[in-house]
Amino acid sequence: MLRKRIISSGILIGIILATISVDWLAGLVITVFILGGLYEFFTMLEKKGLSIYKYFGMGIGALIPLSILLRFELTKTWELLLVVLALLILILLQFRRRDNNGVIIGISVTVFGILYIAWFLSFLIKIRYLSGGTGLLGAVLIITKMGDIGAYLVGTRFGKTPLMPRVSPNKSTEGSIGGLVFSVLAALACRTFLDFGFLHLIFLGIFLGVLAQLGDLSESLMKRDCQIKDSGNIFPGMGGFLDLIDSLLFTAPAFYFYMSIIFK
Repeated sequence: MLRKRIISSGILIGIILATISVDWLAGLVITVFILGGLYEFFTMLEKKGLSIYKYFGMGIGALIPLSILLRFELTKTWELLLVVLALLILILLQFRRRDNNGVIIGISVTVFGILYIAWFLSFLIKIRYLSGGTGLLGAVLIITKMGDIGAYLVGTRFGKTPLMPRVSPNKSTEGSIGGLVFSVLAALACRTFLDFGFLHLIFLGIFLGVLAQLGDLSESLMKRDCQIKDSGNIFPGMGGFLDLIDSLLFTAPAFYFYMSIIFK
């Protein structure tokens, strides 16, 4: 398992290094991950027996990052306008159904997927467009994913105390603490990109580290509900797209708003 994770991680790191310096290329890669995450999320819920609009949700989900990538904004909150439009269309589509059962669930789950995956992860593109965006995007990726790595390594070696067995039986308190330590160390290593003081970097590492773990636990909660272990198997040893981006779904928007306030 560790060998597979190392190989998958190496490939992903190579992709990041090859694309992060070119804003539109980084945006396209993020869009691909959004589509992959949406497909896995909607497929996971279909297997649970929920009636959703998978490809419509993926279409709207793709428009959100692409509109940001192309800087196409009718309003300052153009991506939210797409969500409102999606909600309206979904309601209209219900009138064509012969059965009213599951209408609320179908609409709610589809819109939730668009917000949870497409809108949240698209903040990575917004981060890339900030002043010094290459370094900032690199920083949030490094801090978040180093937390994942730390939690896995420490938890595998020293984990004895279950963190939340109802949600994720394999996660331990020791692994969680290890993840936070790795996130803090990663934040300190990113000082060149962030140009913050020592205490500020420690706070940022803890802040993003906690959010990353909440993102991971949130996806674990959904997978437990759907009774599956991984959202997919495209990345050997790591799972699917959603397994890979879950920790970024909370850190990306939080880091964007945080940096927007700092640089205001």
